[in-house]
Amino acid sequence: MTIIGTIVTDYIVEPRLGKYNGKFLEGAFESNQITAKEQKALRMANITLLVMTLLVVLVCLPADSFMRNPKTGSLIAGAPLMQSIIVLIMFFFLIPSVVFGYVSGKFKDNKDVCGAMGKAMSSMGAYIALAFVAAQFISYFSYTKLGTIIALKGAQFIESTGIGGIPLMILFILFSAFINLFMGSASAKWTILAPVFIPMFMLLGYSPELTQVAYRIGDSTTNIITPLMSYFAMIIVFAKEYDENSGIGTLISTMLPYSIFFLIGWSLLLVVWMFFGLPLGPGAGLFM
Repeated sequence: MTIIGTIVTDYIVEPRLGKYNGKFLEGAFESNQITAKEQKALRMANITLLVMTLLVVLVCLPADSFMRNPKTGSLIAGAPLMQSIIVLIMFFFLIPSVVFGYVSGKFKDNKDVCGAMGKAMSSMGAYIALAFVAAQFISYFSYTKLGTIIALKGAQFIESTGIGGIPLMILFILFSAFINLFMGSASAKWTILAPVFIPMFMLLGYSPELTQVAYRIGDSTTNIITPLMSYFAMIIVFAKEYDENSGIGTLISTMLPYSIFFLIGWSLLLVVWMFFGLPLGPGAGLFM
């Protein structure tokens, strides 16, 4: 897949993009000298980060630590440490950054800190606007149950074809890839499709592992070209940083070659696995 991705990038996608004249091109690779004051600020920020890490570790070490699960003593399952991980990550980014700002002279008071935080969040405005529209689109699909209807009707069609072996798995891969354009959640699709296809394929002599592999191939290859993907809006926001004219069509047309060739590559790999009867996991071996 790495080889396929490289070939698609070098010979298909990159030549179509043309010469880049965006705002990030000019001086993008010029090195910036760090001043002595900034070096000192960076050292202080790193020391602050190290001290914070040591404090968290020391707090977690005692067997009766308040960061542990009071019943099991675990630091993972049901532990306050894991329940507060988002807040901890926020402080691990915020405090060293503030230390760097004050020591380097970039921050004079709390207004500068708030201003920097506001500037960092300003780029999220476009994402929030796109996410709102995308949420309405996804909500209508959920309300109409269109994705569920297509999944169930498609399952009935595949069952009615009566084909088996490698062609059956290729058809299931294409069906999963098509359904992924209408249902963004992989777990939701699998919840619908698994009770239908796993028993059906097991009756034909195919293991659940094989069914899941075929499903994941189809599900993964069309993620980047469906607007229902949860990160689609965020990707467009980042694309606009380099090309202000980027939009849904730009992203889909750019990534479509990857979807097509990855779908072909993964499918051929599965065909090889099935042809030689290679096991996919414990109990998997009935392919043909």
